[in-house]
Amino acid sequence: MPQDLEPKIIKLDMKKISKMNIWLTFALSGVFLFANGLIHQQFSGSISFWDVLLFSVSYIGLIALHEVFHLIGFMVFGKVKFNQLDYGINLKLGVAYATTTQPLLNKAMKKSLMLPFWTTGVIPAIIGFMIQSNMLVLLGAFLIAGAVGDFYMYKELRRFPGTSLVKDDPELPRLYVYDGRG
Repeated sequence: MPQDLEPKIIKLDMKKISKMNIWLTFALSGVFLFANGLIHQQFSGSISFWDVLLFSVSYIGLIALHEVFHLIGFMVFGKVKFNQLDYGINLKLGVAYATTTQPLLNKAMKKSLMLPFWTTGVIPAIIGFMIQSNMLVLLGAFLIAGAVGDFYMYKELRRFPGTSLVKDDPELPRLYVYDGRG
């Protein structure tokens, strides 16, 4: 990593991201449930205690899987070694995280940011639409909305060349971009 370059810092405003996540969760849930009803011409459903329990367990599992897919992205797209990865829960911020100590090329970081959106959000939603499962459709909506922070970082990284180096902050929701353009 170039020591003489001053990094550009991309910071996440967690309050703003949280608000956006809540709004998107409600909006996508409504749209997806309505669309699933239209597709299958069935607008009724029921919810039991077991449905809520299964949804909750599945949601927590998919959040963990979301972070695992970031790690997989770091290894596949960024060629990061397993021992350079970190994963956990930041209780202070109330978020799960996946990070690497190794800087990535911007093009690899952007792919790593989007991988969980597709695998834990879009795929469950599509399967839910295909098999008429409101639970999978809702899980997809929740996980797609949960990727709002990843989308924000992706959007900010688009301003930099693919060859820029991106360093993930190990403790704070921010990225350091070394783009060599001064």
